[in-house]
Amino acid sequence: MRIMGLDVGEKRIGIAISDPMGWTAQGHSVLQRSVLEIDIKNINQLCQEYEVEIVVIGLPRNMDGSIGPKALEVQEFAQLLENSLGINIAYWDERLTTKSAERVLIEADLSRRRRKQVIDKMAAVYILQAYLDKQDSDSKRV
Repeated sequence: MRIMGLDVGEKRIGIAISDPMGWTAQGHSVLQRSVLEIDIKNINQLCQEYEVEIVVIGLPRNMDGSIGPKALEVQEFAQLLENSLGINIAYWDERLTTKSAERVLIEADLSRRRRKQVIDKMAAVYILQAYLDKQDSDSKRV
C-alpha cells in the first residue's frame, strides 16, 4: 500500500510517495498548478500508477492551531480530490514544514533558484514522513 503526500500551494503542488511498505517518504515531483480539473486529473494518474490508497494533505494551520483562509482553501481542494478520486484523504499539520525544508536545502548549499524548484517536493516529503512515523508509532502502541 502506498501513501501520497501533498503540499498544496497556490502555484505548485509538491508530491511525495511512500515506498510500498509505507515506511519512507520519497520526493516525487512538483506539479505546476493550472486548471483545477487538470490538477486533479494529474494527481489521479499518479494515484493509479502507484496504487495509492491514502492521500495525506498538508493543512496550513495558523501558528495558534486555528484554521485560516489558506487551510479552508486546502480543505476545499481535498474535498474535490476525494470526491473525484474516491480515495481516503488524511490531513497533517504542516506548520513550519516549508521552513524546515528550506533550512535543509540552504545547508545543502543549493542556489535560491534550485531551492525554489524543489522546496515544495521537500515539504511534501516532510508532511508524508511525519504521517508515516505517526502511523508506525501508533501501531507499536497496540
